[in-house]
Parts: sequence; C-alpha cells; structure tokens
Amino acid sequence: MKDYEEQDLLSREFYSRDTALVGEELLGKLLIRRFDEEEVSGLIVETEAYYGEDDPASRAYEGKKRYNEVMYGESGHLFIYNVHQYWMLNFIAHEPGSIGGVLIRAIEPILGLEIMKRNRPVSDIVNLTSGPGKLTLALDVDKSLNGIPVTEKGSSIVVKGNESQFEIGRSHRIGVTRDLDRKLRFYIKGNKFVSVKPR
Repeated sequence: MKDYEEQDLLSREFYSRDTALVGEELLGKLLIRRFDEEEVSGLIVETEAYYGEDDPASRAYEGKKRYNEVMYGESGHLFIYNVHQYWMLNFIAHEPGSIGGVLIRAIEPILGLEIMKRNRPVSDIVNLTSGPGKLTLALDVDKSLNGIPVTEKGSSIVVKGNESQFEIGRSHRIGVTRDLDRKLRFYIKGNKFVSVKPR
C-alpha cells in the first residue's frame, strides 16, 4: 500500500472555499481509493456543487438532520448518502461558517481497472465509472466511509493534485426537480467518461 506524503494531497484549505470553485477545481485531480493491500484511482472529470439551506437541490435544504449533519461540519470530509439504491460520493467543501458539498459524478479510470471491474462487472470500460452510482460501485464506496477526512494520508479516499490541460464545460445540475439559477455542474469537455454529454 503506497504511503502518500501529506504534501501530495489536497489540503483542508483547498476544500474550505466557495463550493462551486472547489467543484470546478476538482476537475482533473486524481481520486484515489485505498484498500488494505490494493488501490484504484481515476481522474475526476465531472462534478456538481451543492450549497446549504437556500439551495433547493441540496441535501441540506430542509435543515440539519442526523443523516446530513456532516454537511454542516468541517470541510475536507466525505458525505455519503443514498439515491435510488446507489451511494453518492461527496466532498464537504464550503467557506467557514457555510454549508456545501461537491458530488463526484464521473471519473476516468487510471489505475486498478481489474479491481473496478470486479466490483462492477461491465464489458465497456466507458460505462464503468461514467456516473455517480457507477463510480461508487466500482470504487466500493458505501456508508461506512461517511464523515472520514480526505486530507490525511492514511484515509481510504484521498485526492492528489494533477497537472493537465483541458477545457471546462458548465451546465445546470442533472436530475434535480428544482435548481438554482446558476450552472453548478462542471465537466471536462470532450472526455468520454462524462455521464451526460452536451447536446
């Protein structure tokens, strides 16, 4: 198991900023899922930003509940919740005193393809992690990871910086019945792993 240096990982300060800014800047970063003796990784290619109680699509919209209390806590932790029997992988990200989280909608697999396919058997690699429920199955993400920090080198999920060039696309969030008047979905243009292709 690789022991990452702390300076390689995105810091708590990275996540302690405006939620949309964090959602946009997570694009192209390397998401790493660590197991006891193995690890898998992929480039983050699609995200969505969700704010607090003034955001009708947010899990915090109806106020603080037991299941969403991590959204009100310190940035740089995971928020895992269930939608239609699929776990959703979110990073708590907001300015101090605010509420917010970034949903990871899609990644491009880089390392550990066989492990991902073992977790989610598919023949088409493009279909492996091209959606929020797909990627949590492939990465074996469930409620047990809720609340863990992602800024510590011993964590089961961490994110590293990565130098790459790409063009960012923006749209309204996918599958929400009520949305803010802002484009809060971010994706890497032209990447085949993005879950919903622009028309």
